[in-house]
Amino acid sequence: MDEIEGSNPVDQRRRLFLGEVVASMMTIELGMIGQARAAGTAGAGKTATSGGSFEALKQIDAGVLNVGYADLGSADGPPVILLHGWPYDIHTYADVAPILASRGYRVIVPYLRGYGTTRFLSAATMRNGQQAVVAADIIALMDALKIGKATIGGCDWGARTANIMAALWPERCKAMVSVSGYLIGSQQLGKVPLPPKAELQWWYQYYFATDRGRSGYAIYTRDFARLIWQLASPQWKFDDATFERSAAAFDNPDHVAVVIHNYRWRLGLVEGEAQFDGLEARLAQGPVIGVPTVTLEGDANGAPHPDASAYARMFSGRYAHRVITGGIGHNLPQEAPQAFAEAVIDVDTDC
Repeated sequence: MDEIEGSNPVDQRRRLFLGEVVASMMTIELGMIGQARAAGTAGAGKTATSGGSFEALKQIDAGVLNVGYADLGSADGPPVILLHGWPYDIHTYADVAPILASRGYRVIVPYLRGYGTTRFLSAATMRNGQQAVVAADIIALMDALKIGKATIGGCDWGARTANIMAALWPERCKAMVSVSGYLIGSQQLGKVPLPPKAELQWWYQYYFATDRGRSGYAIYTRDFARLIWQLASPQWKFDDATFERSAAAFDNPDHVAVVIHNYRWRLGLVEGEAQFDGLEARLAQGPVIGVPTVTLEGDANGAPHPDASAYARMFSGRYAHRVITGGIGHNLPQEAPQAFAEAVIDVDTDC
């Protein structure tokens, strides 16, 4: 793994770089657009369609959820947990998971709350989408599966969740692969205005803040998701079958509620659950992540994302950044599965 920045004591880093770290967090949370400039892997190519699929899913009670998940590879293999984002689903990793399983890993790919076959155990549970709760869900899943420690990989919401797990529960994370780097945010940063060009990239966040937006997303969920796929990955020529395979996950009865709460919570328009206030306070400080990490960026990512230079200092352990070329967009694991799988293998074996 190419090392970009060596380890330093966290306290010293905070004293030296506090001002710059806060600025970086603002950039990351609110989506200032930039192209990753660090040297990286070239020539990954594009995937026009994604042929892989998960033939059978398992279900398990974990925390407040009954979680649906794919489980590939040897039960005794080193565990890898792969986390999808919005508006995607577990098929983000349909081609990554078999690669890793063939290398001896046990690969767990869960549906997040509000997606696919994952369901709340109680109708009384708040349909909460705040950042800390999604990470707590995955820790609960690890507990239910009796997985003490795993390599975590993620994209979009999944990358943020992986970041949070590595920051708050480093003892549970052997290593991490994160698309678009460091994505931990806070409601306070979410309230800071940006120049109009940057704000424009978050048009759907403001749409979701309205009753019209909630109703529109509920009525046109598939149309909305397809539009985001096209905008976020402008050079990815996915076919209808590939899209529909993932779109079925949005039929989950809690999908709209969880998505709308997630984006409204970011802007401070709704409250989360009080039991997560302590975790959110820690996350609002921009904790430095010490577990070995590879961050990835596609060269054609059309979604809001930070420049790699803004977050390199947020990783204090062994760290590498790779740019995946060939017209790769936001849904990097599905568009460049070999490159993502290689990053998982490299960061895991280099620990």
